[in-house]
Amino acid sequence: MSSPTLNALVHTMRYEADGIVSVEFRPATPAVEFPAFEAGSHIDLHLPNGLVRSYSLCNPASDRQRYVVGVLNDRKSRGGSRYVHQQLRVGMTLPISAPRNNFALEEGARRSVLVAGGIGVTPIWCMLQRLASLGRPVELVYCARSRKEAAFVDAIEALAREKTIELSWHFDDEQGAPPDLAKLLAGRGDYSHYYCCGPTPMLDAFERSCEQLACANVHIERFAAVHVEAPAATQGCVVACAKSGREIEVPAGKSILDSLIDAGLDPDHSCKEGVCGACETAVLEGEIDHHDGILTKAERAANKTMMICVSRCKGARLVLDI
Repeated sequence: MSSPTLNALVHTMRYEADGIVSVEFRPATPAVEFPAFEAGSHIDLHLPNGLVRSYSLCNPASDRQRYVVGVLNDRKSRGGSRYVHQQLRVGMTLPISAPRNNFALEEGARRSVLVAGGIGVTPIWCMLQRLASLGRPVELVYCARSRKEAAFVDAIEALAREKTIELSWHFDDEQGAPPDLAKLLAGRGDYSHYYCCGPTPMLDAFERSCEQLACANVHIERFAAVHVEAPAATQGCVVACAKSGREIEVPAGKSILDSLIDAGLDPDHSCKEGVCGACETAVLEGEIDHHDGILTKAERAANKTMMICVSRCKGARLVLDI
């Protein structure tokens, strides 16, 4: 089934940096109550043009009845961010999902190192505010192509001064090169938790650097703007549904999710792009061909869960806990 939605009012839109706006949502009516959320959470916007897009929450997790997201007007937009920038207006209402968290913060960590790349600062900013409010040791590494394209800089600097938080800035146009993440992350201790959200090349570099430095506690989140849609499947498979006792044929070129829906089953889902996490399903048997933007390398290697909207079977058969 599609995830239940909340009716939200576009209360405020604010320029945050070149090409970036923040959008504040509040309940459209007194009858609507926004659920509480944790740092690292995101919501899905069900846009009037029929698209569903996921955006991380960037306001403090202590806020009630208020969700704020940051949206980059992506050059490669397939209609989501372009709609937000060009057509979404204050006073409009639209359905949004309740918050989901695929990027959970370990609040009790001895130290947290937060790494933001461009618009990936949105969940990182939320995490920084949360850890600062708890008085936990935290530092931020913020990377962007240029200072003018970096959102929330003034607010981050103000919080850092107030809470004595260590900040590292890297702007490509000033440094003349991408960040050397291995150098920036070195010497933080194997007990630290490392978090990164940003474009795919940066996330790949972050994971390589963490492996090189033998960091044990590594967390990443990929955002929808850089998600690359999986190519069409060239062969079909059979999906056995353990709970329902059904066996469903999944033909080449069709997703597992769509095949289950067409067979009369009702799996939870939302974005159908492998970035929201709504359709994550436990895998009991079979080898997975992952194409989502959520799971880490370790989670993919464990072969225990998959996003059935985009990921597939490497063999002829999968058994799902559905």
